[in-house]
Amino acid sequence: MVDAHRTFVIVGGGLAGAKAAETLRAEGFAGRVILICDERDHPYERPPLSKGFLSGSQERDSVFVHGPGWYVQAHIELHLGQPAVHLDQEAKSVRLGDGTRIHYDRLLLATGAEPRRLEVPGTHLVAVHHLRRLAHAERLRGVLASLGRGNGHLVIAGAGWIGLEVAAARGYGAEVTIVEPEQGPLHTVVGPELGALFTDLHGSHGVRFHFGARLTEITGQDGMVLAARTDDGEEHPAHAAHAAIGAAPRTALAEAPGLEIAPRTGPARGGIAVDAGLRTSDPDVFAAGDAAAFPLPQLAARAMLGQDVTYDRVPYFFSDQYDVGKRDFIGFWLDARGRLLAGMNVNVWDVTEPIQALIRAGVPLDPEALADPSVPLP
Repeated sequence: MVDAHRTFVIVGGGLAGAKAAETLRAEGFAGRVILICDERDHPYERPPLSKGFLSGSQERDSVFVHGPGWYVQAHIELHLGQPAVHLDQEAKSVRLGDGTRIHYDRLLLATGAEPRRLEVPGTHLVAVHHLRRLAHAERLRGVLASLGRGNGHLVIAGAGWIGLEVAAARGYGAEVTIVEPEQGPLHTVVGPELGALFTDLHGSHGVRFHFGARLTEITGQDGMVLAARTDDGEEHPAHAAHAAIGAAPRTALAEAPGLEIAPRTGPARGGIAVDAGLRTSDPDVFAAGDAAAFPLPQLAARAMLGQDVTYDRVPYFFSDQYDVGKRDFIGFWLDARGRLLAGMNVNVWDVTEPIQALIRAGVPLDPEALADPSVPLP
């Protein structure tokens, strides 16, 4: 039985929003839980969109966090296909695109991120793609299959994680060229040594790289893409283009009423500023997921319930690009004092927790011992 005297509202239909709703019920919250999403699909996970779903190894239904029946059983009220367009802190309400106003006692902003757009001539053409939503992935999957059947060319702007994962879907048969302004893939993320590994990996699958250049124009006719030009005078044949130049937190709903936003430089990336309990500058408004400076949704849900929580989680990320074969190693990044900043494991399993423990410890480490596989990480 739902207690209508308390209402918790979640804005965002990604993994963060769905997991927060799940945690509220798991922790015994008996009030109304309302989840608002501007997409018509039920909440889903986004990582498969550039990995298994895009490559065709995962079916559409596999991306959803819960089946539709779960929301009914958990008494989660869904507003799908409705954007939240205004936040009124004084009235403690959210206005939807159709004019509906929803009152909240506590609010969680899990609005995610949006892909950055290419700002060059030709981006209006129908064959220029971005990837953030399920609809984007469905469309791009169809395009890749079509290009594969017709010996078509795809030009990708950006050799970051998403650009490389889209390129890895060339199993459909399309010709792929990646244009990247740095001297290698993931250059500012993993550095030149590991970047060379990804260059070789993709090169062995027929992907072409054009480093040290930026796209300046996408040319076409009758809405179709014909070529992509770069600032060094090169022109690449193209039947489609994909922009993979990063994403930015969706903070407009928080910014309009004046909630504090983190600096756009540095690790926070301009997300909604939150404290260690994922509370924003308004004590009744919380933020989690890609929209927040700290992402953990389960922690935000518990904080909404008044539990004493502190964010100290070490975030992790995974990528899926072909089969990296016999390559197996762990890469480590240390600061000047020898403290571990990050670790990357390739074909070495069950090491996430010990790597996170070493990062969290924040103590100087012996680089030689760290590089010796015979020394156990714990």
